[in-house]
Amino acid sequence: MAAGEPYPANDPVLRPYRKRCEELLDRFNATALADQAGRNRILPDLLGSVGADVRVVPRFLCEFGFFITLGDRSRINFDAVLLDCAPITIGSDVRMGPRCQLYTADHAHDPALRHGMWESARPIVVEDGAWLGGGVIVLPGVTIGADTIVGAGSVVTKDLPPGVVAVGNPARVVRTLDDGGRRP
Repeated sequence: MAAGEPYPANDPVLRPYRKRCEELLDRFNATALADQAGRNRILPDLLGSVGADVRVVPRFLCEFGFFITLGDRSRINFDAVLLDCAPITIGSDVRMGPRCQLYTADHAHDPALRHGMWESARPIVVEDGAWLGGGVIVLPGVTIGADTIVGAGSVVTKDLPPGVVAVGNPARVVRTLDDGGRRP
């Protein structure tokens, strides 16, 4: 699955991993909004890797959790959905607005395979300093370059280079950041 090979989404071997994730998500999402420290105690059990000084607010949803890497000082706002059937790597200093959705899974295009619940997955990478506006959707196999800004409501179907602003459906680069987007 993580290697991009086709797999049946309803394979019983996946159920214990989903159940583990569901239980941790229930605990995470049941914490008081003001209890970031409580959520931060759960995140290392839920996710594959968690950097320092992160902030993830409820309601947060993922499928397995352990495929997600979250870098230092990154922020994930309300109602994020990260379907991690393949690795999702979120760099340091990334900002994700409310209701962002990152989908690694892709269903088969052949109707017979699709009805049989076959799918495949490709990794998503959001590099350091990127900013995803509210409601951004990122599709399987996409890399968003460092310091790139993706406008609210955009659907990212292809890789975006570092240091640009991209908007729309599908997301298109509309300008380059004057300083290349690099932090001092």
